Amino acid sequence: MFNRRLFLLSSTSAAVAPAAFAQAWPTKPIRIIVPFPAGQATDILARLMADQLTKSLGQQVIAENRPGAGGQIGADVAAKAAPDGYTLLMVTISTHGISPALYPKLPYDPQKDFAPIANIGLTPQVLMTSLKSGIGSVADLVAKAKAGADLNYGSSGNGSASHLAVEMLKSAAGIKLTHVPFKGNAEAQLALQSGDIQLLSDAIPGAVGPVRAGKVKAIGIADERRSPFLPDLPTVAEQGLYGVVAVGWIGLSAPARTPEPILDKLSAEVMRILKDPDVLEKLKSLSFVPAKESRQEFEAYIAIENTKWRKIVQDAGVKIE
Repeated sequence: MFNRRLFLLSSTSAAVAPAAFAQAWPTKPIRIIVPFPAGQATDILARLMADQLTKSLGQQVIAENRPGAGGQIGADVAAKAAPDGYTLLMVTISTHGISPALYPKLPYDPQKDFAPIANIGLTPQVLMTSLKSGIGSVADLVAKAKAGADLNYGSSGNGSASHLAVEMLKSAAGIKLTHVPFKGNAEAQLALQSGDIQLLSDAIPGAVGPVRAGKVKAIGIADERRSPFLPDLPTVAEQGLYGVVAVGWIGLSAPARTPEPILDKLSAEVMRILKDPDVLEKLKSLSFVPAKESRQEFEAYIAIENTKWRKIVQDAGVKIE
C-alpha cells in the first residue's frame, strides 16, 4: 500500500538535503585551480581570493596551478572534479571566451561544464601606435589604412586577445592591416617602440607603463567607458567607430551541478570581498577594475562573450595550427 506519510517525509528530506549539505559546507580545505603559471595576473587574483575566503569560510583555501595548453589543462581538471564545492576554477576571457571559438574540440564545455560564481576583475585592451608612425588617433589610423598605407600590427600570438581586438577594429572600420604575431606581449611592445610595427593592442596592465613613459602613443580604449588608469584616453566609440569592445576578465567558477546554496554563498562572499578597501587597492595596483558581477550576471556575460568572440574568429578566418 502506498504510504503517503513516508513519501512526504522522504520527499522533504530530499528537498532539504542540498541546503543541509551547504549549511555544513565547508568542512575541509578548498582548492582554486589556476590554469596558468604562477605569477601571472590570474594567479595573483586567485591567491588574493584564496586568502580572503580562508578568513571568511573558516577553512583553508588553496590556489593550485595547473597550467598548459592556454588554460585548457586546468579547466579540464576542474570540469571533471566532484561538484561538491571543494574544487573551484579561475576562469578567464581565454578559457571561457576566446578558446571555445578557436578550438572546436575543447576537452570541456565552458557553459555546460561550469557553474559561474562571480566575475572579479576587468582589463580592457588599449590601441597603441608607434611614435614613428605619425598616427595619433583612430581616425588617423583609418585614414592611412584607407589611403593604402602598408600598416602592420603586432600581437602576443595568433588567436590572442591582442590579435582579435585589432581584427574587431579592422572589421568595424573596413580596413586592411597586416598581422605580425610575436611570442608574447613584451616582444610585441619592443617592436612597437622601435617602429618595426605601427599598431599594437594590449591590455591595460601591459599598456600603462609604456604609454605613461611616452614610449608609445595610446589612441583608443576598446571598452564602453574610459579607464580610470588612462582617464584622458577616449574610447574607440567616442571617436566615431562603434562595436570595438575587447575587455579581458577573470572570474571564479565551480563544476556544474555544484549545489545552488554553495554557489550563492561563494558569490556573496566574493561580492563582499570586492568591497574591501585593501582588496580594491590590490586590484588597482594590478590595473584591474573590480567587476562585481553576481553569478547570474556572470553566467549571462560568459554566454555573450562566447557569441561575440565566435563571430570575430569566424569573420577573420583565424585558424590555430
